Amino acid sequence: MSFEDKANNKAEEVGGKVKEGVGKATDDERLEAEGKADQTGSNLKQAGEKIKDAFKS
Repeated sequence: MSFEDKANNKAEEVGGKVKEGVGKATDDERLEAEGKADQTGSNLKQAGEKIKDAFKS
């Protein structure tokens, strides 16, 4: 996994956490759900990249 991919995935995860937090603070269930979905997507991408890295070694 390249550094750029790692940084992009981490940024997406952090952005999801921010969205989720803002959604909770403003009682916006849709925004909170979007934040959780962003985090899940980022985690899946990170897992996929780790699997690819394991097979490259």
